[in-house]
Amino acid sequence: MTPPALLSSRSSSLPIPPESSRRVSLSSRTDPQIVFADVPMTPPLSPKQIEVDTIQVSGDPLDTAESDGTVPESTAIAVDDPQSLSNPMEVDDAEKVVSPQPPQRLLEDERVHLQRSGLKLSDFEVRGTLGTGTFGKVLLVRHRSSAANPTKQNHFAMKVLRKTEIVRLRQVEHVNAERYILSRVHHPFVVDLFATFQDSLNVYMLMSYVPGGELFTHLRRAQRFTPDVTRFYLATIILALKYLHSFNVIYRDLKPENLLLDSRGYLRLTDFGFAKIVDDRTWTLCGTPEYLAPEIIQSDGHGKAADWWACGVLCYEMLVGYPPFFDESPYGIYEKILNGQIHWPRSMDRLSRDLIKAFLNPDRTKRLGNMNGGPDDILDHPWFRGVDWDALERREINAPIIPRTSSIDDTRHFLHLPLPPSEEIPGFVREEQPPALHQRFDPIAYQFLEF
Repeated sequence: MTPPALLSSRSSSLPIPPESSRRVSLSSRTDPQIVFADVPMTPPLSPKQIEVDTIQVSGDPLDTAESDGTVPESTAIAVDDPQSLSNPMEVDDAEKVVSPQPPQRLLEDERVHLQRSGLKLSDFEVRGTLGTGTFGKVLLVRHRSSAANPTKQNHFAMKVLRKTEIVRLRQVEHVNAERYILSRVHHPFVVDLFATFQDSLNVYMLMSYVPGGELFTHLRRAQRFTPDVTRFYLATIILALKYLHSFNVIYRDLKPENLLLDSRGYLRLTDFGFAKIVDDRTWTLCGTPEYLAPEIIQSDGHGKAADWWACGVLCYEMLVGYPPFFDESPYGIYEKILNGQIHWPRSMDRLSRDLIKAFLNPDRTKRLGNMNGGPDDILDHPWFRGVDWDALERREINAPIIPRTSSIDDTRHFLHLPLPPSEEIPGFVREEQPPALHQRFDPIAYQFLEF
């Protein structure tokens, strides 16, 4: 079996508009000759930053080289037309939910931690462009009033989304859901959202900036991780998903491109564009082809179990260097996922194989993490024997990879792109005057009232 080439880039989290091609190159998750709608990369986020001058690799886990400073674009899809798949079924566009199951706690009861007053877009100056896509970009910004205090956190990542493109790609619900969820969740391994804004052209999300780059970059440079390194990163993801699932929030876009390393080497789960509160099941097709669970492909309705399937795919990719299901086209990937045929390298130990098989069980009722014991079944799996889950959640364990950074605004792990023209981000340049009376009921602006 010939593995896919380990290229320096692959596709990005996005909805596929009806008119675009639905083919994708497997090994890179994007083919430069194929038109794929792109979305802005979400930068690393962390509430606490610790400067580290050199990349370090702790004893047990992997001995890896320093990152080369490139950040690949990552691909996911959101398809409203299930007829494009080989096993089409009717889908309710309203994402119907059946047999509701109460969450352990209600997200609506959580405190909204966004700053609502005393902060405006013109308080920030743009320092760089970290990533760009079809309907937005991510900027590195600095708060002007705190520039004189070098010890204070004054650099942030600003996610900028063009309103007209959000509406055109039918992503209004997803963008509003991302804001709603991130404004209420708070976990050491989940991104932080500090404030949101909007002007006449865009909506903005202010997030903390962490210069460590994507896990994808470090994985591609190392080619594969040892079981010890994989265990550390997978354990942090499991704790993040366990927390989100307690609110009945499903993430739906797990992959190395959406896992960011802070300056201490801890992961942050980022890009919540496909996250959704689901009591039982939802029918929207979204995610990255290689990471889709069988029930998503078959339009059979999916829920939390789809995230645990993705954990199995991610575990395999970290240990082997490429995902378990790959092909030249998404259709080939879907077929292999449904067939369930996995190549097991001889070098993979039995416990690792058992864990991945438990995650990749096509029967959701028997999938690890989705049985009667819930996520606790994962924590109790022999593969995680010896993990101090409480210490890990308190961030008291040394991370295996410490990214090299020289300052709080170090951008070496991100793309170096030109600054956007000022007319594309008017809110940074000046405070816009209230619209005229006949313009106050703009149908596009009306869809983003929470920003």
